Amino acid sequence: MLAMTGLMAICPPPAQASSHREAPFITKQPTVDATDFYMFRSYEPGRADYVTLIANYVPLQDAYGGPNYFQMDPDALYEIHIDNNGDAKEDLTFQFRFNNANKDTQLTVGGKKVSIPLVINGGAIADVNAAGANVRETYTVNLVRGDRRGGTRAALTNASGGGTTFDKPLDNIGNKSIPNYAAYAAKHVYAVNIPGCATPARMFVGQRKDPFAVNLGETFDLINIKAPAVEFAANAERAAKDDLADKNITSIELEVAKSCLTAAGGTNPVIGGWTTASMRQGRLLNAMPGTRVGASKEGGAWTQVSRLGMPLVNEVVIGLKDKDRFNHSKPTADGQFADYVTNPTLPALVEILYGGAGAKAPTNFPRNDLVAAFLTGVKGLNQPASVTASEMLRLNTSIAPVAMGAQKRLGVIDGDNAGYPNGRRPGDDVVDISLRVVMGKLCTLNLGCAPSDAPAGALRFTDGAYLDDGAFTAAFPYLKTPIAGSPQQ
Repeated sequence: MLAMTGLMAICPPPAQASSHREAPFITKQPTVDATDFYMFRSYEPGRADYVTLIANYVPLQDAYGGPNYFQMDPDALYEIHIDNNGDAKEDLTFQFRFNNANKDTQLTVGGKKVSIPLVINGGAIADVNAAGANVRETYTVNLVRGDRRGGTRAALTNASGGGTTFDKPLDNIGNKSIPNYAAYAAKHVYAVNIPGCATPARMFVGQRKDPFAVNLGETFDLINIKAPAVEFAANAERAAKDDLADKNITSIELEVAKSCLTAAGGTNPVIGGWTTASMRQGRLLNAMPGTRVGASKEGGAWTQVSRLGMPLVNEVVIGLKDKDRFNHSKPTADGQFADYVTNPTLPALVEILYGGAGAKAPTNFPRNDLVAAFLTGVKGLNQPASVTASEMLRLNTSIAPVAMGAQKRLGVIDGDNAGYPNGRRPGDDVVDISLRVVMGKLCTLNLGCAPSDAPAGALRFTDGAYLDDGAFTAAFPYLKTPIAGSPQQ
């Protein structure tokens, strides 16, 4: 196995949450808080030669969260990065910028024109940039080849007409405002041309039902779960509440031909991916915002404030003092977090809380099993031919997708090599998978350690919030229609 000398990355031992409010600074900036990142071979019939990338932002959205709802930040830069040669550096970066235009609809009240306070002006919404919308949110996308700031940059264009500006649908305000939200949102799925790629891609940006399932409240109350393993209680995998069941998020989605993501020549089918958000270094607050002057003025270089590749890393692996640092870091600098990998604290915490029930932490240090699973990819599965250990999601694009209904929610550890940690599909229960791996599942397979190193390696750990592909759709954009702000009239 890998020697730990010079380790350059962190490992994501799991817990029962994805990346919602995971670092002190990002809690103050929810519009740039990445919640989940997915990367998988498309399993929609007829689309197996494509890879779907999904970056979710703006956590814990209540459907009724008006009157302004959950727009993306026009002063931020949202990015999806692809490393296709294993060197921990981005080779392709998709950059998303947003613009929010207030149409300033006015009503005549007592003989005076007065601006309305809502994002719609009274008419039902059914079409892109409908007349009844008082706000128009649009975005542009650039592809950068090479370094994200110094590489070659070109715009993605609409395959129908060639434009470079795309509309984002309004959030699901309610059924009176948007009577058929699924049909309305579908009109915002675009076929797009990617510079340097001969095959058109598909793209969607908009609000979706939060796809993650997690028992958040009990997890962060010192894992206040009565039965963290199936062996400890009947039906434990379905016994807890999903605290995100009534929440929405905002998704940035691309479906790209896999040949356009892998390195030239196609000899290395493994790609790595992660998403980031950046803000300008300087912000000057305006004491007197006006019609043409915003509440702040942003300037200076871009500064990364959010980062997400593998799920769960910053929330439950990185120490509190380093969480903001991790969000600002690049994969090439991950060596500074090595202690969090070699001596992970989560297994020790599980043993403290549940050791009496047999939940003993693995004893193999350093944790080379976790290095293989999470930092380099597993050899023969999703490890690049040449790899620099670093934290990112890795996908072997040569492994065929599994159709919806036949996918195994536990992915690779249950024999489904098209699932997590070989990429991540929406229906992969990454909480249960990662809990089992961090407690030594790979040792039972003699991968980097022996069964004797993991007394609890065979236990079926769970957070009790069940997730499988039945919670998603069979076609792009895969994530379900967001919850409406009010019930059907």
